[in-house]
Amino acid sequence: MKVAELLKLIPPQTFKDLAVETNVDFQVKKLSGEVIFKLILFSMLGSEKLSLRVMETYLQSAKFKSFSHFDILDGKYNSIRDRICTINSEYFEKLFEKIFSIYNKELNEEKALSKTDSTYVGLATKLFSGGMKNSHNGTDKRYVKYSVNVKGSIPSSVKVFTDQSYVSEEFALAELINDASCIEGNVVVFDRGLQSRNSFDKFTDASKLFISRANPNIRCKVIAQNKISERPHGSSVTITSDAVVFLINKKEKITKHPYRLIKGTLDKSGEKIYFVTNILEEDAYTIAAWYKQRWEIEVFFKFIKQHLNVNHLVSRDENGMKVMIYMTMILAILIIAYRKVNGIKGYKIAKLKFELELENEIIKTIVTFCGGDPAKAPHLFDSG
Repeated sequence: MKVAELLKLIPPQTFKDLAVETNVDFQVKKLSGEVIFKLILFSMLGSEKLSLRVMETYLQSAKFKSFSHFDILDGKYNSIRDRICTINSEYFEKLFEKIFSIYNKELNEEKALSKTDSTYVGLATKLFSGGMKNSHNGTDKRYVKYSVNVKGSIPSSVKVFTDQSYVSEEFALAELINDASCIEGNVVVFDRGLQSRNSFDKFTDASKLFISRANPNIRCKVIAQNKISERPHGSSVTITSDAVVFLINKKEKITKHPYRLIKGTLDKSGEKIYFVTNILEEDAYTIAAWYKQRWEIEVFFKFIKQHLNVNHLVSRDENGMKVMIYMTMILAILIIAYRKVNGIKGYKIAKLKFELELENEIIKTIVTFCGGDPAKAPHLFDSG
């Protein structure tokens, strides 16, 4: 599937409808929500290190005007900065949600497994006075925390945290999972940073199935022991116990719902590994295999850090940070979808091919506008 076909999946009316819904363009004449969306997207693709100056330069370029279909554009980096800091971030959040739903369906991943985790972006305190401290590394930095859910191949939800209380995954991941409607009725996996028994009960009440690592000292009341099935070929873990239990918290209170506590041994290292889940019927080896897919979100974080430059904060204003992370997630969706439907192996090559195809489409538009016919030189636009 070509980039042009991929982008056409997003109905053009979406931008206008959401602009009305979020009132994003109230008393704004030039830098509308749609222009800012297209400017950030275009600048992210075209620049290794995005900045307000870069966006100002792109705004006035022929290539961007052709891409955005806005002919007369002007703006200084100060006005772009102010617009990003004050623009209604809900507009970008809803665009992200809409674009996720389109490509989630296109990739046939409506029932796919979700993986949830967090990553940090840090700046020296002289550059960023807000944010949270991370006492584990001992550096003089402040951090922004991004908690992300990846459903199937693409990100489905993201939250930005700067308050110190959200250093704990007990708060950050729990809030993300509770607010993510796309998880309902499906399975989400997360690491053992989130162990709150109240959160587990809340997920279960909301029909959100989960699998997590459990600590070896987990306290529980055993209800029943399940029979362990034969170890399947290719499994990297050997299950040693599968029990239905009530979990017990620090206040000696037991959970409202029963859970599975599955114990096993990693074949390669001999390390003991425990899983806790509210999925009561599935085979224990399937539970272990699903949890193993959690590693895919680590690959996702590596992708957005290495190729989408998420570690670089264009805006240090909280509203601006939300706008930029939604835009990063949107671009990630487009590149990952392009990579998957075209069977491209690496993220770097997928991003490069995406950029080249988009550039070819822009050149074709300009040639046509000037009275030429790009169809006369099809070999020039074959990006392979």
